[in-house]
Amino acid sequence: MFSHVTLGTNDFVKSEQFWRAVAKTLDLPVFYERDDRISFGTATGPKIFIGKTFDGNPATYGNGTHVAFLAKDRAAVDAFHAAALANGGSDEGAPGLRPHYHPNYYGAYVRDPDGNKLQAVCHSSKG
Repeated sequence: MFSHVTLGTNDFVKSEQFWRAVAKTLDLPVFYERDDRISFGTATGPKIFIGKTFDGNPATYGNGTHVAFLAKDRAAVDAFHAAALANGGSDEGAPGLRPHYHPNYYGAYVRDPDGNKLQAVCHSSKG
């Protein structure tokens, strides 16, 4: 449905550490990297780019905006949440079922070091 999402950072070194850790839990390979930006995903699939802003102004997050990553299973959601917290992220909702979305909706919410709200979600009934 989309090509990529780009999120700005004010501290690339800290963000790179965070993103490498959480991308690993979701089996997202490094797609592209250079001194001040990195991307995860594949050439034929969606990607996320992290880097300094193009206009040089401070990076900010959107209120009411979040990026949700599809996890292969519930264990990956749990690992995503743990990796985020261990690498400078903050908790926005522990891993668990959210049946108000649908009976198998298992997700976790975090904020990255720049305040961007992120989620990992598994829609399967299998653990």
